[in-house]
Amino acid sequence: MRRKFVAGNWKMNKTVAGSIALASEILRHLGTTPPCEVAIAPPFISLEVVHQVLKGTAVKLAAQNCHYENDGAFTGEISAQMLKSVGCDYVILGHSERRQYFGENDAIINRKVKKVLSESLQVILCIGETIEERKQNRTEAVVETQIRNCLEGVSASDMAHVTLAYEPVWAIGTGKTATPEQAEEVHRFIRKLISDMYSPEVAENLTIQYGGSIRGSNAKELFAMPNIDGGLVGGASLKAEEFAQIVKSIAS
Repeated sequence: MRRKFVAGNWKMNKTVAGSIALASEILRHLGTTPPCEVAIAPPFISLEVVHQVLKGTAVKLAAQNCHYENDGAFTGEISAQMLKSVGCDYVILGHSERRQYFGENDAIINRKVKKVLSESLQVILCIGETIEERKQNRTEAVVETQIRNCLEGVSASDMAHVTLAYEPVWAIGTGKTATPEQAEEVHRFIRKLISDMYSPEVAENLTIQYGGSIRGSNAKELFAMPNIDGGLVGGASLKAEEFAQIVKSIAS
């Protein structure tokens, strides 16, 4: 049975004290046995303290990005080794905001994916189209190109450590959400593509999250779709009660 998985991306929000408080509140609302795998991704400066809060619980720690080298003259960057040393389990890669604001492309993201996997960390790889690309009926072509490029050189066995997150760029932080049917159509396409690239078994076991203005009010409908295995949650993950509601929607 496919792994269900909800992750919260806090983006550039919360001080160290605020991160400790939010992580603690999320744990309180989730209870001791959440119905699926859960991870939260605070900013870099809060990873170590949030790791201490999460110790002994079912909630995993994720980072929002990393560099593709282990060390060196890369001012302002953080390596996968460093993330591993503070207790990270997951690294989010290829988020549209990284592409849009920091010039990341598929080739850079591919290097990061391979580096994270080489450190025995799990990858959450984001893909998705812009509103212009959707209007031009290019959603599938764009998503396929991103997946093929970003997973180049990634083996079938490595895919056991990769989660894909379909995030239509036009739905991130805008309040707009793909309908469950729109999201399911793309998720179904992604699973077929992975089957063609690797094998039906790899595709069937792959966890594919939806991201793009997931809220407590729409999570249940999205998670009811057969190829949507969870969510990568942005703004709503900063509200402990709503994030817990989203997680619990996966079991209802």
